[in-house]
Amino acid sequence: MTSDPTGDPTSDADIEPVTQDGSAAAEPRPPVMTVVLVRHGRSTANTSGVLAGRLPGVTLDDHGQAQAATIAQRLAGTRFDRLVSSPLDRCLQTLAPFSASSGLPVEIDDRFAEVDYGDWSGRALKDLVSEPLWRTVQQHPSAAVFPAGEGLATVSARAAAALRDIRAAATTDQTVLVCSHGDVIKSILADALGMHLDAFQRIVVAPSSISVIRYTPLRPFVERINDTGDLGSISPYPTPATPAAPPESSSDAVPGGVAG
Repeated sequence: MTSDPTGDPTSDADIEPVTQDGSAAAEPRPPVMTVVLVRHGRSTANTSGVLAGRLPGVTLDDHGQAQAATIAQRLAGTRFDRLVSSPLDRCLQTLAPFSASSGLPVEIDDRFAEVDYGDWSGRALKDLVSEPLWRTVQQHPSAAVFPAGEGLATVSARAAAALRDIRAAATTDQTVLVCSHGDVIKSILADALGMHLDAFQRIVVAPSSISVIRYTPLRPFVERINDTGDLGSISPYPTPATPAAPPESSSDAVPGGVAG
């Protein structure tokens, strides 16, 4: 026991909370945070073969707008406490229908923004695949730093920090929706799965897909990855005679490539 300035031989800090029967009261359980990660719908860059990065003017195309409406319908039965988004237009457009139907405002967090691809931004993906850095991005992404841009390790760190802040702000169990970009979401999932960032290209995160992580005091539990509600891309029907829309992929590039 210790003395306090008033002469009391004990302080409040030394007294364990007890129940009515005299037993020690259990410590309050830390909140459980369920994070629903939504990748934005298909954008004009996804269909044009350009690495968008943070360039202005990249918006959802018509199919992406339809995907945003579908996301709102899929999430309608789930209660959310917060909606958080990347500041880029394609993410804000993706959340707009659900924000309107749920009445929840969209909070912007720059740490969920797309990768700053620097000098690669706006370039055709068919040209980028011949760059020496492309192999690093695919095989050793933790060492990849885009010219005049940022490194993928930095992206992972800023996204993880944003999630820590969201969890720290919660005093009760909460469900939070975060709308972001392919590589950002993949880095969050890799961290929750206990994977090194160098393995994150094994994860597929398609446009408009939903992934779910439940953060508990014990560990994160990954409950969904790349859930679009449509299994057509796994074993598609033969290509129809009329031209079809470009297939969905995990990124703006090629499956497993950098994302948009």
